Amino acid sequence: MKTAEIAELLNEPACAHNAKEKSGCARTKPGATAGGCSFDGAQIALLPIADVAHIVHGPIACAGASWDNRGARSSGPTLYRIGMTTDLTEQDVIMGRGEKRLFLAIKQAIDDYSPQAVFLYSTCVPALIGDDLEAVAKAASERWGVPVVPIDCAGFYGTKNLGNRIAGEAMFKYVIGSREPDPVPATAQRPGITVHDVNLIGEYNIAGEFWYLAPLFDEIGLRILCTLSGDARFHEVQTMHRAQASMVVCAKALLNVARKLEESFGVPYFEGSFYGITDTSQAFRDFAALLGDADLTARTEAMISREEARIRAALEPWRKRLAGKRVLLYTGGVKSWSVVSALQDLGMTVVATGTNKSTEEDKARIREIMGDDARMITDGSPKALLQAFRDYQADILIAGGRNLYTALKARIPFLDINQEREFGYAGYEGMLELVRQLALTLESPVWHKVRAPAPWTRHKVAGEALAWRGENDG
Repeated sequence: MKTAEIAELLNEPACAHNAKEKSGCARTKPGATAGGCSFDGAQIALLPIADVAHIVHGPIACAGASWDNRGARSSGPTLYRIGMTTDLTEQDVIMGRGEKRLFLAIKQAIDDYSPQAVFLYSTCVPALIGDDLEAVAKAASERWGVPVVPIDCAGFYGTKNLGNRIAGEAMFKYVIGSREPDPVPATAQRPGITVHDVNLIGEYNIAGEFWYLAPLFDEIGLRILCTLSGDARFHEVQTMHRAQASMVVCAKALLNVARKLEESFGVPYFEGSFYGITDTSQAFRDFAALLGDADLTARTEAMISREEARIRAALEPWRKRLAGKRVLLYTGGVKSWSVVSALQDLGMTVVATGTNKSTEEDKARIREIMGDDARMITDGSPKALLQAFRDYQADILIAGGRNLYTALKARIPFLDINQEREFGYAGYEGMLELVRQLALTLESPVWHKVRAPAPWTRHKVAGEALAWRGENDG
């Protein structure tokens, strides 16, 4: 990838943070890729496309360190669960066999799995030796008649966020607009109801959580052309240009896709969240407002009224158990404010939230939700997190999986909120799962046990007390 192309991706016009930092959103600094490089960001953005063969061109360690690090679920194909790599070695580099190995890897993937498409991810080594991914992809596509998409995302280009944008750029350049959507099936048509086609961008179906929401879209007459990329299919990505509206769920990941869809195809977009009752309802209202259909608005309001009444009644017993509990939230991006909203819906108090990966828009929404005195923390080191937990007198730490052992060693309640989690928290039904997990964590008897003195310590103290009493009685 050329330096000019990287600079263009760094300077995303739709990102408010970019306007503040004139040098760009994601400049690489020493150590900046410790939390994930460009290759990592590109792969996790596209890996949930379930019927595609994802081939990592590079040493096997790159594939091993990045595969399956986002817990996306598929309702059909599971090809995305198979890790594929060219496994470049020193001999391949010395002998210049990188492109040949990649071409043969594409052939093997097509012969063995018959994928709808093949995605090629470049890593640092082939980028340094000059392997031409685009030429190999073109030749392979012509040879076997299967779309082969090159994604030039060498790790040294920059951060994970830049990799997300590179992935979005590749989709827009090679995939989006290459197919027309199928007509609305007769079984999905209802008299007097106009079905509108929409996109969801930056929604990854973590732990299958979007399946809580999909039936509600169908109910009110919104057909999801594509969810980029949770539970997506290649042919769906091809048709994204025909949507009537898009929702950006994770603003830091694929905002460039939403902007280019609007500029090139006139598809308007908005940013929203499906975490919490309030934000979920607002997302549906924003779709209705953007589409400008009075009947859709009426159906949307009726659905929201019913679902909010149902879920608030179901949450009431849990609310009494969780109200007033103090939460230290350390995450980033959209979750830094959307999860705050969800927790406040439960009557909990968020004492501080992490903003290490948040945009300026994210921080503005945090202040809007929590007030101007909102505490924002950027230092996620174990020492800093535990100190904040004590200083703010929190009852539970909600963070990513990498903080799990920090919490367990400190004997404090912990709930995983990031992409590695096993439970889905999106939508109205997701709120029920969230409160279950919060209650199970906070009320677990293990915390009382592990914080109490060890039995042998108690016996020793009791024995010393008896001996002291006997000596004094004597």
